[in-house]
Amino acid sequence: MKNKILILVGIVAFYSCQNKDNSKNIVKTIVQDTLSKTIGGTADLSDAPPRDDKAVALIRKQLNVLLKKDLLSMTKENRYFYYEAFDLNNDNKNEYFVGFSNSYFCGSGGCSGYILNSDGNVINKFTVTDFPIYVMTSSTEKFYDLIFESGGKFHHLKMKSGKYPSNPSVQEVAKGNVPKESTKVLDINSKKLEKYSF
Repeated sequence: MKNKILILVGIVAFYSCQNKDNSKNIVKTIVQDTLSKTIGGTADLSDAPPRDDKAVALIRKQLNVLLKKDLLSMTKENRYFYYEAFDLNNDNKNEYFVGFSNSYFCGSGGCSGYILNSDGNVINKFTVTDFPIYVMTSSTEKFYDLIFESGGKFHHLKMKSGKYPSNPSVQEVAKGNVPKESTKVLDINSKKLEKYSF
């Protein structure tokens, strides 16, 4: 709701700064359409995930430490990441799913990535996975269970001793389809996530 109000305020401010002769102004039409959808609750705000510069800086700093030995052999094209924030343990602090989509981090079995806590420390490194990842409503050790796709199958990952398993492909195959109430994160293939360099 807070995001909708901020968007509404921004739209009104933008609209008020427009030229007074708006009869043929395409911006006016777009603003009015967006305004009516926002007020009516039908605007799709999921297309533009909020950018968190602090999170990007934190992840970038941690990747430069974690991948220090790899940096010399990586090309510029391989030095980028995607991320998505999600509070995995309901402590009101986001954890960060960090994924890659290039030949250095991906192979025939899938891609690698990380789950970082709110301070940037590694909770998990994972391998051989396809994106997106699904966060379930069930939990183990106060952390939500996850579903990773690997090798064309969905695998159920549960927290154990403070870690999720790092290789999803050897974990229990999830029974049935991904539950509808699960939340999709790190959907790199949707082209909606921004790419960041490190």
